[in-house]
Amino acid sequence: MKKSLIALALGTLALGITEFVMMGILPDVAASLGVSIPEAGRLISAYAIGVCCGAPMLTVAHKYPPKNILLFLGVLMLTGAVLSVIAQNYYLLLIARFISGLPHGAYFGVASIVAVRLADEGHKTGAVSIMIAGMTVANLLGVPLGTALSSAISWRCPFVLVIFCSLLVIYYLWKWVPFVEPLPDNGFRSQFSFLRAGAPWLILGATMLGNGSIFCWYSYVTPQLINEGGFSPNVISMLMIAAGFGMVVGNLISGRLSDQYGPGHVARFTLMVTVVSLLLTFVFAQYGWFSAALMVVCTGCLFSVSSPLQFLILKHAPGGEMLGGASIQMAFNLGNAVGALLGGLPIEMGLGYRYPALFGAPLALCGLVCLLVFCRKYERTE
Repeated sequence: MKKSLIALALGTLALGITEFVMMGILPDVAASLGVSIPEAGRLISAYAIGVCCGAPMLTVAHKYPPKNILLFLGVLMLTGAVLSVIAQNYYLLLIARFISGLPHGAYFGVASIVAVRLADEGHKTGAVSIMIAGMTVANLLGVPLGTALSSAISWRCPFVLVIFCSLLVIYYLWKWVPFVEPLPDNGFRSQFSFLRAGAPWLILGATMLGNGSIFCWYSYVTPQLINEGGFSPNVISMLMIAAGFGMVVGNLISGRLSDQYGPGHVARFTLMVTVVSLLLTFVFAQYGWFSAALMVVCTGCLFSVSSPLQFLILKHAPGGEMLGGASIQMAFNLGNAVGALLGGLPIEMGLGYRYPALFGAPLALCGLVCLLVFCRKYERTE
């Protein structure tokens, strides 16, 4: 494995811990800062808003060498983590979370281009999956470790961990990532010209709907496992590690299969599995271990679809590759927000914690339709 890909994966590891650890430490943060749980939940939204605001930075930065852009984004990661550690009140932490989200989409956009350019022919989607693998490792190891540190010491400890990771990111990006020529500068408007075609919209739609379907259920997976599956709260942390393992395996397998069978076809098959898994989760939610096994399948699907779609948007965004790669992360976070909102509706209606999975299945089906149209119109012709 190339060292440059490991350096890129360290960046997604730091971003993954920063994004997902807040869900595990939310009660500790709320208690420490004297705010309610719903108010503390806005810290998650602040990160997502930062992701959406940070991606357009690439319309200005694209003329610089990708390595320089990555180093600047690494400094932004470090800045957000430092501000999170020293924030003395809720509003300062809200600002810190917004700043922490700024480099997220931009990093994925630039790192995807670097991974593809450095990869050997026939292994380009696999290279993107290695870059994304840091995000899955964050969910497997980083987030549980950060949550444990928060419970044992302080909610600020996970962000100290992110500071350490960010310093490693900056150092190894500087040391291991070679110089890559900047993309051609064809003007500001040309970066958006790829959006005139249908393929990018189908890819972004599949991303938003596919991720939204899983987050519709995954946002409420803990109460589902406890109230429907009969698990003790004490074993939930171990189940979350199993979910992270599913993410790691799903991401790496999809990268290899995409190089062999085509990323569009792999993403399409993944969403088929997602639809079936969510429906089975709804039907068999009361069977604890079977429900837990389905959770691993669903989280595997969440990242099985990531690297193929990240690669496809680069392929179908000529002249706007960086913006396209960042747009995928905007679609991902929009899907997270919409999915969590829809998943909460049946719970508020008193239908039970198995119903978010049922509400998520139609979203996955719509994402599948986007990919069916995409494969028919674009991949088949190639």
